[in-house]
Amino acid sequence: MNNKGFTTRQVHADRLLNQPEHGAVHTGTTNSVLYAFEDAQGIIDVFQGKKAGHVYSRSSSGSIAALQNILNELEGGAGALCFATGMAAISSTLLSLLKAGDHIIVSQYLFGNTRCFVDTLADLGIQVSFADVTSIEDVQALYQPNTRIVFSETVANPATQVADVQAISQFCREKSLLFIIDNTMTPPPLFNAKAAGASIVISSLTKYVSGHGNVLGGVMVDLGTFDWTTYPNIKPGYQVADKGQWGITQVKKKGLRDMGATLAPGSAHAIATGLETLSLRMQRNCENAMKLATWLDSHPLVEKVYYPGLAEHPQHYTAREMLSGGYGAILSLDLVDRISPRDFLNALELVICATHLGDNRTLALPVASTIFFENGLEERQKMGISEGMIRLSVGIEDTDDLVADFTQAFGQFN
Repeated sequence: MNNKGFTTRQVHADRLLNQPEHGAVHTGTTNSVLYAFEDAQGIIDVFQGKKAGHVYSRSSSGSIAALQNILNELEGGAGALCFATGMAAISSTLLSLLKAGDHIIVSQYLFGNTRCFVDTLADLGIQVSFADVTSIEDVQALYQPNTRIVFSETVANPATQVADVQAISQFCREKSLLFIIDNTMTPPPLFNAKAAGASIVISSLTKYVSGHGNVLGGVMVDLGTFDWTTYPNIKPGYQVADKGQWGITQVKKKGLRDMGATLAPGSAHAIATGLETLSLRMQRNCENAMKLATWLDSHPLVEKVYYPGLAEHPQHYTAREMLSGGYGAILSLDLVDRISPRDFLNALELVICATHLGDNRTLALPVASTIFFENGLEERQKMGISEGMIRLSVGIEDTDDLVADFTQAFGQFN
C-alpha cells in the first residue's frame, strides 16, 4: 500500500492489511479474554515467543492487533502497541525503557499531565533535565554519559512552541540516543515522524485520530530507525532473533503485559472507524485554525495569539519546513487585561468549554487555572503560559459561525 496516497491508505488499511472475515471492510471486535489451544505446544510456543499468537487479551487480541497494523502502516513503522490512553502509552514506554540512574532530557514545554509523570520518573531515581527544545544548543548542553532518551512534543500544548526536530534527531543519532516524539498535536499526514528521524512516536488516539470525543486510547510506534543493540537497558530475555524488535518486545512485556493498561476491543474498533476520516478532518481543522488565528490576531481585545501558522510566531519557519498540509488546530490567546478569561468563555455560545482537544467541535478552556494549575506559577512562566491564557482546539464547524460566536462574545466587553 506504500504507493498509495495517505487518505486512500487510511480508508482501505483495515480491509487490505487485516483481511476481515466474510468480506467485511472493518475488523470485528474480539471480546474473548482467553484463547484456546488444541495442542498445548501451541500455547508454549506463543509464551516463549517462538511463534505469533494470542493467549490472553491483556497482552494482545485480534481487535487490538488490527488497529496496531493500521497505525504502524500509516507511520511506516516496525511495530505498534496500543494502550488504554495516551498517558498509558507514554508512561508504559518510558517505564519499560528507563531504570534508576538513567538520565532523560525532556521538553520544558511538556503538557501538564506528562510533566507530572516526569516528576514521578525523578522520584524513581531517573535523572531529568528540562530543555528548551526550540534550541538544539540547549538540548546538547544537557547531554550526560548516562543520557538515554530525548523526549519532546512536536508542537507544545498550549503555547505552541515548535521543537527543532531535525536538529534534535541528528544529535540523537550522533549520541545513539532514543528520540521519542509525542505527535498527538500533529498526527500524520501533517507530520512524518520517521522522515524527521524520530525513534519512537507516541500519540493519544483519543484526540485527532478518532476525532469524535467518544473513546480513549494511545499508541507507541517503533519507527525502525534505532539500533536497539546499542541500548543498554534491553533485558536478555527480550533480545529476540529480530534485533529490530528488541525495544517493542520489552515495552510489550514490561509496559503492556505487566502494567496492564490494555485498550478495550470496542475502543479499538471505534478508533479504527474514526481514523478513516483523519486526513479530511485535519484539513478542515487546520484551515479553520489558520483563519481564526488570523482574525483573532487583528482583534483589538486580543493581546496575543499563539499559533505556528502566523508569521510572527518565533518558530514559524521551523513549522513551515516540518509540517505539511497545515500548522495544526491548537491555538492559544491572551485577552487584554480588563477581560477575565472566565467571563469571556462564559460569553461564548457555540464554542464548548471543555478539557479536551482534537475534537470535531471547537473547544476552549482557561489554561492556568485548570490543566496547568498543579504546575504552579514559576513552572507556567518557564513554559510560556500566561495567567490569562485561553486554549482553543479548533473543530470542523463552518468558519463564519466560529467568527460570529467570537464576535458576539467580544461585543459583550465593548
